[in-house]
Amino acid sequence: MSKLVIVGTVAFDAIETPFGKTDKILGGAATYIGLSASNFNVDAAAVSVVGGDFPQEYLDLLTNRGVNIDGIEIIKEGKTFFWSGKYHNDMNSRDTLATELNVLEHFNPVVPGDYKDADIVMLGNLHPSVQQSVLDQMTTKPKLAILDTMNFWMDIALDDLKSVIKNVDVITINDEEARQLSGEYSLVVAARKIHEMGPKYVVIKKGEHGALLFHNDEVFYAPALPLEEVFDPTGAGDTFAGGFAGYLASTGDTSFENMKNAVIYGSTLASFCVEKFGTERMLNLTDKEVYKRLQAFKNLTQFDIKLT
Repeated sequence: MSKLVIVGTVAFDAIETPFGKTDKILGGAATYIGLSASNFNVDAAAVSVVGGDFPQEYLDLLTNRGVNIDGIEIIKEGKTFFWSGKYHNDMNSRDTLATELNVLEHFNPVVPGDYKDADIVMLGNLHPSVQQSVLDQMTTKPKLAILDTMNFWMDIALDDLKSVIKNVDVITINDEEARQLSGEYSLVVAARKIHEMGPKYVVIKKGEHGALLFHNDEVFYAPALPLEEVFDPTGAGDTFAGGFAGYLASTGDTSFENMKNAVIYGSTLASFCVEKFGTERMLNLTDKEVYKRLQAFKNLTQFDIKLT
């Protein structure tokens, strides 16, 4: 069974959207990535940190979904990372109401010994120096190192970010972040510039407008599935990343052709995540539902046309 290391936050979120609001609920990049990757036959381990206020039931939830939590440090006297945000009516833009780093401020990740030879490393959104420290702990070079990041790190730690980008195979960012990182408006040109920074593959997420996968001069586009209801987009990007990484780890095939399938799986799982607040939908997801939605994706994108 392939091994997957997931690095990122395990956290509390408080979310407000036009459809309602929550108190503190389970969130964090590593949580969403782990729950998404658990839909595949992989040996996944989460590397993160929480405080003494983090419920045991949440840790058990990850364990029950097959995510190894030996790499989640518990600082009993500390508080867990907390983020609060309010989404605008378009659900694409949001205001951050609170960010409390707490135990994350001095997080020093430790990869469990059994996972230092993992086939795939998924570096969730964290400080670039933390992401690099994880790569430095691997005893063998992973088949694939995937990095997710955001504009916040481009603003305050660009040199560190560029340094770790040199050492990964895939970068996943949204369209706004791709433009900021590259200094280019055209996403095609932006992807080319980011390729030159090191990654062989560039995934640009466009929210409700799907995702683009770039490799050299090849481009693949996957639309987003039209949904009747979108309650909470908070974990969609991380759920996409977990599906993408989980599928590639389960197949052992990291070719461009198979990455197209990984993008579809990532998009499929992300389409479920947004249907409820927080992780609720991902916790009740069945294989039958995933299969049915994959079929819907196939029907959405498949067509016959006679070229003359």
